[in-house]
Amino acid sequence: MVFLDELQKRKTFAIIAHPDAGKTTLTEKLLLFGGAIQEAGAVKSNKIKKHATSDFMEIEKQRGISVATSVMAFEYRDKQINILDTPGHKDFAEDTYRTLTAVDSVIVVIDVAKGVEEQTERLVEVCRMRKTPIIVFINKLDREGKDGFDLLDEIEQKLKLKVIPLSWPAGMGQRFKGVYSLYEKNLILFRAHAKQDDDNIFKISDLSDPLLDDQIGKPLADELRDEVHTIESIYPEFSREDYLKGDVSPVFFGSAVNNFGVRELLDCFVDIAPQPMGRDTEERHIQPEEEKFTGFIFKIHANMDPKHRDRIAFLRVCSGTFERNTNYYHVRQEKNLKFSNPTAFMASKKSVIDEAYPGDIVGLYDSGNFKIGDSLTEGEKLHFKGIPSFSPEQFRFVNNTDPMKTKQLNKGLDQLMDEGVAQLFTKEDNGRKIIGTVGALQFDIIQYRLKHEYGASCDYEPVNLYKAFWIDSKNPGAVKELVARRKKDIARDTDGKLVFLAESAWSLKMAQENHPEVDFHFTSEY
Repeated sequence: MVFLDELQKRKTFAIIAHPDAGKTTLTEKLLLFGGAIQEAGAVKSNKIKKHATSDFMEIEKQRGISVATSVMAFEYRDKQINILDTPGHKDFAEDTYRTLTAVDSVIVVIDVAKGVEEQTERLVEVCRMRKTPIIVFINKLDREGKDGFDLLDEIEQKLKLKVIPLSWPAGMGQRFKGVYSLYEKNLILFRAHAKQDDDNIFKISDLSDPLLDDQIGKPLADELRDEVHTIESIYPEFSREDYLKGDVSPVFFGSAVNNFGVRELLDCFVDIAPQPMGRDTEERHIQPEEEKFTGFIFKIHANMDPKHRDRIAFLRVCSGTFERNTNYYHVRQEKNLKFSNPTAFMASKKSVIDEAYPGDIVGLYDSGNFKIGDSLTEGEKLHFKGIPSFSPEQFRFVNNTDPMKTKQLNKGLDQLMDEGVAQLFTKEDNGRKIIGTVGALQFDIIQYRLKHEYGASCDYEPVNLYKAFWIDSKNPGAVKELVARRKKDIARDTDGKLVFLAESAWSLKMAQENHPEVDFHFTSEY
């Protein structure tokens, strides 16, 4: 019974958005309401030397952006809430895609002035493909922005989501007076920078009540009545079953920086969001209620604490109970491992735990045993699906600028590549190392971290490449022939797999035509 109670308490979700939509600020405010922190960090301000709790890497503090997924857990209304705050910048999309495999639902943050942006479209598409339940939070209502109905239309057209507003703003920008909750049937009055507590909630079950005119003024009250009437006429009644199937997405309005509309979002989330859901493996479907423990590694982070040079593997518990100091089977390495100090997260703060349940994210200290996508079980051979490595789109030769620090450079490159943010290819013909990334900003991050975390320095040299493709064939001789004829285009990844480095779309086409028995794969998960 204890196990089932714990299972039903879990809510694990990611917050996703385009950069600057207010995603990390929303995370901070959710943590505030959950009592996990006492004071929110200023994400962008240089005057205040306190930074967002979820942005704990030095480079994140300097740039004011999230460059790594961080995990935070807190209790709220007797539920265990696990938030994964993801990078919004497109150069870190791969980290976000993999994180989405470890959550059961998502909250999408949209800037009221900018509407739906490019990166939001990409991330929501991944969620739609997986039928992940989505809640939309339209942020920055204290600023002038797009009309609410226009925004809903834009979300439906661009994100292909069927939306149902569960709150609605009274005014916007200078005229912003509050948000009416269609879910709780009350009006929350807006006071800029005030603590949003029960004093600001105006209970009103009937919008025709003249008290509404006294609170926000008759013109705005009439406007709110008309708009809510339109919503109730156009949009169907909210159904939790449809939301859990990924068929509809509730929409909330608010201002995260002012702490406004966040509690309503959190309360509704706790009511409707799914408890831990099952996961597919190549062998079978895993249900969270199963007695035996299973889990997979979806992220690795080196040097979370630079003082201790620790490396943490992030494990999503999928079924059963994970227990400290218990032997578990590492499927890829075919050996048992025991963990004496598994940790729970509050961004960079960690605490040792004795047990964890489905939906929980556990940090495992790793001496190099894990790679992204690895499975841990009680003995069953399972391979979790859908945790890919994408083909990089930007490539550079990496050169060691301090030969005295070669060992540190190689160690740093190995550990940073294991995080999955970039990929390292070693050319077969001359042994030169090429780093491949999804976005250019990753090169700066790698260079910065090599210097500050490993004491190694490097510079880059351009390399003209189109894409990297993993190669294999049912006929080993076909691969050997390709390698022999195109040796200058062949490299190996960190797992020793053969990779074809195509200089152009034409050279790829020629290789495919000349070697029809060889398969070219865009991701390493083939």
